[in-house]
Amino acid sequence: IPLALRLTGALDVEALRAALADVAGRHESLRTVFRQSTDGQPSQHVLDPVEGAPEVRAEPVSLDDVTSTVAAIVGAGFNLEGDLPWRVRLLEVADAPGQWVLVVVVHHIAADGWSMAPLARDLSQAYVARCRGVAPEWRPLEVQYADYTLWQRELLGDEDDPDSVIAAQVAYWKQALADLPEQLELPLDHSRPAIASAEGASVGVHVPAEVHARLVELARSCGASVFMTVQAALAVLLSKMGAGEDIPIGTPVAGRTDDALDDLVGCFLNTLVLRTDLSGDPTFREVVERVREADLAAYAHQDLPFERLVEILNPARSMARHPLFQVMLTFHNNAQPDLDLPGVQAVPEPLMNTAAKFDLSVSLAEIYDEGGRSGGLLGQLEYRTDLFTAETVQGLADRLVRILETVVAEPDRAIREVDVLGSEERERILRTWNDTEREIPAGTVLDLFRARVARTPDALAVLSGDVELTYAQLDARASHLAQKLIALGVGRERLVGLCLPRGADMVVSLLAVWRAGGAYVPLDPEYPPDRLGYMVSDSGAVVVLGTADTVQDLPLEAVHVVLLDEFVYADAAPSGEEPPVAIDPDQLAYVIYTSGSTGRPKGVAVPHRGVANLAEVMRPVLGVQEGAVALQFASFSFDASVLDVAVTLVAGATLAIASSTERSEPEALAEMVKKSGVNVASVVPSLLGVLDPAAVSGVENWVLGAELLTADLASRWTAGARMWNTYGPTEATVITTAVALNSSIRPEDQPPPIGRPLGNTRVYVVDAGLSPVPVGVAGELYIAGAQLARG
Repeated sequence: IPLALRLTGALDVEALRAALADVAGRHESLRTVFRQSTDGQPSQHVLDPVEGAPEVRAEPVSLDDVTSTVAAIVGAGFNLEGDLPWRVRLLEVADAPGQWVLVVVVHHIAADGWSMAPLARDLSQAYVARCRGVAPEWRPLEVQYADYTLWQRELLGDEDDPDSVIAAQVAYWKQALADLPEQLELPLDHSRPAIASAEGASVGVHVPAEVHARLVELARSCGASVFMTVQAALAVLLSKMGAGEDIPIGTPVAGRTDDALDDLVGCFLNTLVLRTDLSGDPTFREVVERVREADLAAYAHQDLPFERLVEILNPARSMARHPLFQVMLTFHNNAQPDLDLPGVQAVPEPLMNTAAKFDLSVSLAEIYDEGGRSGGLLGQLEYRTDLFTAETVQGLADRLVRILETVVAEPDRAIREVDVLGSEERERILRTWNDTEREIPAGTVLDLFRARVARTPDALAVLSGDVELTYAQLDARASHLAQKLIALGVGRERLVGLCLPRGADMVVSLLAVWRAGGAYVPLDPEYPPDRLGYMVSDSGAVVVLGTADTVQDLPLEAVHVVLLDEFVYADAAPSGEEPPVAIDPDQLAYVIYTSGSTGRPKGVAVPHRGVANLAEVMRPVLGVQEGAVALQFASFSFDASVLDVAVTLVAGATLAIASSTERSEPEALAEMVKKSGVNVASVVPSLLGVLDPAAVSGVENWVLGAELLTADLASRWTAGARMWNTYGPTEATVITTAVALNSSIRPEDQPPPIGRPLGNTRVYVVDAGLSPVPVGVAGELYIAGAQLARG
């Protein structure tokens, strides 16, 4: 506990030194050391008054060095076995005659915040007496700290006695703190280290007078204190910052339950864990009432020492955090230390906070003017510098004030509606970061593909083993098959199942379905027949395209089946060909079924508008242009296949389809990539984990998604190629965010981010009430824009 005062005037150094010795003689706690006894336990040893007097000498210091010197004195530790539990330094400001800085630092084992006022008062009286050359004549203290400790033990009784005070309090706290969160999730800027550094800093907190006045009114209307109301607001802030609905907050209680203790220096302080329940969508007024009820019960059971409570509850212990709570709230309402030395003016010297006992600690004092009117709340928000930056903590302080302003104006508003964002921050999150509007060519992917056919008919479109199809040949085959589908009743919003081996037929078929005006359902032949049968019936497919091998075990009694191994394509468009069926952008393009990991597989219905947008906005990411060769690796029942086909065929590039063998054997895949001249690829990160970068050195651009990409894996590949990390669910047409990776990424770095929203896509991170969360706070990702699936 630090106290630093700037003294100006004719200071009597010898009188001050003697007065400090008098104070040490008066208060045993200031001359107590803590030595280890033979059984390994610490025990108190009270030194005699001569031994226990603090060493004080005048130390010269320049005016420029005062702040740093005071910080060093305050920040130094104590050796409680041999050092007195308080440290006094007197700094003589060399270049400011008549100025001194008195620094008193008391270890919490010997004093609490309340103690600083009687300590300063006793020091003032002793100094006055010593200036006159006499010893101070104090009214004797009724008790010493050791008396209090014995009295406390007698009051609490034995834990084994069910009728004792301590047994009742243990029972209360066990129930009150049952299932307490192990750790509050806070918006940390740095990963929590294994051992907390305790290095700290602070930012100021100021609640305006008008808000303070309304806080007083609100507290009174709820039968609560201003402290309880601020506690409720702090709990709401922490919840809004990602801490959940069960918020434990620590607070100190004075523990001076007898008037005889008021003038005594000692640590009577205890710490309570105040639990705030925010569940069930309450209003702020309801939260205050919950806090009042919980706090009053806690105050009624405040005698159980906190360290004993920790031993009893035995939470998971960690050197990385404080047990039971990580956020402290303190209201300073005890008398402030006032040093009154004759002939000397004493004013507080600003202190740089360099230590933090908790992750976050809010300290506030109520200010009143001479007329007793509310003057505001003033204090600071202390934080661990190994967890937070000053910018983040200043943001927390501002948000706390903003919440208080909101709830005193509308206490009956549900807390889910309380906004912690500032207007500029909200504008940035909702609009600036989501300003993704982009004009794309009109029409569907089929329209854009047909334009490529007209422009480059002889360019190679599909490469699959020994099969090569130019754009003109691919279009002709799709046209021929489309006529067959139309004859079978395929048209707008009619679904066609594609149960085909990997190869060119799959691409021909999906284009044919679109050309007929229908939508396709990919049916991977490697899936169990029952699952494929469910997908066909659930989707309502009217036709299934397959081969004799792929459909032989499927339950397809009520569905038209076309076997493509018996179908003869025309490699040139027939004369007098009918134009493709007109397709509306909002018409269904495909249905892809989810894995069913959370239940039965669910069909995701994607319209043409989303596919066309994907093809255009992902083209620069995939790096596909005329002459490029893109790898088609994903299963056609996986939505990534849509990306491969749509982007490649719209760009006029070549789609190189890996066979089933090449997909399962890394060496075979590397040989295929090299032989086919693949230079762009969209794959899952785990594939890169089994490939040798040197074996696929021709690939210049890798697009990764669907799995977590680690920094270790990324660092092994960025040296030889451009890499992108992406994210997107099936329900938003494959990919919605992307970011190019920095080539300087290191194995020990955090995993790469998932990027920013693509063109005509918007992404928001929101809380349970669907309000945008502040930067750094975990929430749920919501996606909006052109690529949303139906429903």
